[in-house]
Amino acid sequence: MSTARNEEFDVAVVGGGPAGSTLASLVAMRGHRVLLLEKETFPRYQIGESLLPSTIHGICHLLGVDDEIAEAGFLRKRGGTFRWGANPTPWNFAFSVSPKVAGPTSFAYQVERSKFDKILLDNSARKGVDVRQNRTVTDVLESEDGRVRGLRYTDPDGTEHEVSARYVVDASGNTSRIHKRVGGSRKYSDFFRSLALFGYFENGKRLPAPNSGNILCVAFSHGWFWYIPLSDKLTSVGAVVRREDAAKIQGDPEAAMRNLIGECPLIREYLDGATRVTTGQYGQLRVRKDYSYHQTKFWRPGMVLVGDAACFVDPVFSSGVHLATYSALLAARSLNSVLDGSVGEQRAFDEFEGRYRREYGVFYEFLTSFYDMHIDENSYFWSAKKVTKSSNTELESFVELVAGMSSTEFDLTDTESGVLRLKQRSAEFADAVDTLVEAREENMAPLFRSSVVRQAMQEGSQVQTRAQLGDEAGEITPVFDGGLVATPDGMSWCEPDPGR
Repeated sequence: MSTARNEEFDVAVVGGGPAGSTLASLVAMRGHRVLLLEKETFPRYQIGESLLPSTIHGICHLLGVDDEIAEAGFLRKRGGTFRWGANPTPWNFAFSVSPKVAGPTSFAYQVERSKFDKILLDNSARKGVDVRQNRTVTDVLESEDGRVRGLRYTDPDGTEHEVSARYVVDASGNTSRIHKRVGGSRKYSDFFRSLALFGYFENGKRLPAPNSGNILCVAFSHGWFWYIPLSDKLTSVGAVVRREDAAKIQGDPEAAMRNLIGECPLIREYLDGATRVTTGQYGQLRVRKDYSYHQTKFWRPGMVLVGDAACFVDPVFSSGVHLATYSALLAARSLNSVLDGSVGEQRAFDEFEGRYRREYGVFYEFLTSFYDMHIDENSYFWSAKKVTKSSNTELESFVELVAGMSSTEFDLTDTESGVLRLKQRSAEFADAVDTLVEAREENMAPLFRSSVVRQAMQEGSQVQTRAQLGDEAGEITPVFDGGLVATPDGMSWCEPDPGR
């Protein structure tokens, strides 16, 4: 194997998905030299098709691709529709629940990821990123003082390359080959450990207007189904089952999918008369482990983890691309600030990690409360027993996870207080849903009164507002005492104005 000459960049990004392309573009837009290495050739298949408004109207607006995405023909999504909880009546979750995103930006898209991801990657190239596809990163390079100083990769001809970079960003997803090089370890949740069997169908039924573009999530005895309309004809359908029921998706995948659909009356109804796609990128049934995890370290000198390389929660509320692009935005702010010398490395990346862990923790708690709503207390998915015993290691892990969050919002001083707060939030959320269902209208106010819903919407709303309004968005306050704030353009960190 031959070795090519060394090249030098400010930032080398591993992975061209939404996290990698977002970060690469935002750093290149500040004039820095950025290399992006992607092991596949785009367009390529990827799951995770349901997006949130903050991604579209916040981060994609910063990237300058929101108009291109609007013209791509993706289906508009107003929110989600759920057959979930004690009440058998389906209920809607609208993005307009948040006053900050109500109005013309209170929607997102259901996207074919092969198309959406290519838009973001092509945009990176337009922004000046050196994009190289079909390259496999094999390891990072370290200097004598232990700092990451670059990486090693091979090209399609088998030639090995070494690249020098002031920072390496791992955005290569849950199957990352280099995430361990940041140090620490990957901690898995005992609560969110599931398997998903999914495929694509044509001519499935649609929800009544105006919610026909919503994601439909339907609980059944062994887990839940997603039902995502991608076009007038194409639908992504997946069954998420608990780890203990893995046998249900083993063996013949066709028979397994057919049997699972048969156990869920509403999904069976929606697929009555539909046919499964059997050719092209959507032609096979796939299985994925949707295990929740987080890395105990998100960065070290010279290296940063973003997206699924750092953490993953659960697919039910479409948080995957949100957390990927949001973490990329946070890391890009830190990189831009350090590279231009305006903020020190430790301070900049502590801000990145603190905010990213906070957002992950908010969604973790939100989803724990959500799963605790179901009436079937004997089902693993709907029982909170995994997180309602103070001796449980998962709760201890959760307390550790949210350590360092704002003390005014997260008062988890011990495991017992954590249990009590989680149960209170679950009951509060369930009451809000019951009120919404009983009202039989589109008024989202009862749902927004739930504190876990407010928190899950809060940061995304702020990113969206800042991207849309810039300086006109008003006063910015730190998330943490003594912390940093985003610059008016949203691209870097700065010290808060002491006069405010």
